[in-house]
Amino acid sequence: MEKLYNLNIERAVLSAIIFDPEIYEEVAASLEPEDFYLPFHAQLFTAMEKLFIKEKPIDEEFLKRELEREGKFDEVAMVDVLSANPISDTGSYIAEIKALSSKRALVTLATEIRKLTIEEELDAMEVMDRVEKKLYEITQQSVSEDFRNSMEITRSMLSEIEKLKAMGNSRLIGVDTGFRNLNEQTSGFGKGDLVIIAARPAMGKTALVLNMALKAIERGEGVAFFSLEMPAEQLMLRMLSAKTSIPLQSLRVGDLRDEQWTQLAAAVEDISRRKLFVDDGGYATIHHVRSKLRKLKAQHPEITMAIIDYLQLMSGEGSREGRQQEISEISRGLKQLARELDMPVIALSQLNRSLEARENKRPMLSDLRESGAIEQDADIILFVYRDDVYREAKEKEKEMKAKAEGKEYKSDYRRKPEEETELIIGKQRNGPTGTVDLIFQKRYTRFVDADKGSAPFEVVYEGGNIDMREGNIELPPI
Repeated sequence: MEKLYNLNIERAVLSAIIFDPEIYEEVAASLEPEDFYLPFHAQLFTAMEKLFIKEKPIDEEFLKRELEREGKFDEVAMVDVLSANPISDTGSYIAEIKALSSKRALVTLATEIRKLTIEEELDAMEVMDRVEKKLYEITQQSVSEDFRNSMEITRSMLSEIEKLKAMGNSRLIGVDTGFRNLNEQTSGFGKGDLVIIAARPAMGKTALVLNMALKAIERGEGVAFFSLEMPAEQLMLRMLSAKTSIPLQSLRVGDLRDEQWTQLAAAVEDISRRKLFVDDGGYATIHHVRSKLRKLKAQHPEITMAIIDYLQLMSGEGSREGRQQEISEISRGLKQLARELDMPVIALSQLNRSLEARENKRPMLSDLRESGAIEQDADIILFVYRDDVYREAKEKEKEMKAKAEGKEYKSDYRRKPEEETELIIGKQRNGPTGTVDLIFQKRYTRFVDADKGSAPFEVVYEGGNIDMREGNIELPPI
């Protein structure tokens, strides 16, 4: 049975530091006191850290004084360290200490799992959450990446430029957003990007990302969707409405003509073969999302994006510093996950209701709920804004006020089957900010690119066309 420690290697590294204190920083960048198996070795390494901070010599005499002051000096163990054979390749020795430390941590975790499962009265989900958190901590501690030198970086960059050249004039270098106008402004969502899409209620927060997901799976890509607010069946209804041009209200009540049943059957058959994965459990922590997404990505490498609806519904780890700190941990965790899996993570977010009091209700970065951490971690922040939502609300308010005063009110406002939408790029780490114009087709919960100055819209789907020029139709609320 393999030993989970090697005292000779530990002594060799500590001895190397004493004989050449200049290497302490290099060693300390990779090792923690807890990585040493022998308690005295951990205490000696801690004493080295204290001397380094105090800018005192890291030598035999000062180490002895530091340890004696704390009652931790062991003369025999110290002689063993000083007697260790000198080494030149500290890197290999450090890696071995780290590897053995990780193995010991895993053995300890196995014991903890048994204790949590059998002795403590915890439900299965809480046990799994704690285990996942601890396992992630061990993983993070075992990773020690060095600097990348300029030759490696330039070769990597040159390879990327050559790929782009081979693509011709295409401006899409990231993951296709599904919208031409947005691709032109962003060049697609970057692999490793955290994308925040924020809006006030009724703006189509969820509809937009469903449109993105639909277009992605139709391209043969895979999408992971964490729905914390809506069952998967309701998401699918909206997706089918957008795909078939059958009004969502008709799908909800099953009021379909024969040809629409045919269209629906074809759409269902098509989507059922696509790579869409929905977690609609309604509960998620950053560890829950990380664990499930890692496993799913390993099973389905074709997954190109993950969507979370929405960020504020995710649960934190019970930070004592409050909800703002929890959101900070969640947003940072999502950003790290995007980089680890090398794909964009798109998270929906709420906006503060205080913007409703402004005359100009177009969102700004400061309108993000718990905005500090989200704004800092996100690579792209998009705001969905439809002016007609506020115009309609204002008309209803006038009508109610008139009725309350016993007056007659005749409004000339008419709901539109298609509403102009502004997709405001509030932040883009690697590109410009600005506004992208979209059209929201209310009946189908579908966003499409705005084509200014063109003829009226004609929506195309399998089996025929719908002419949208019959525009003044009174639509049921979505």
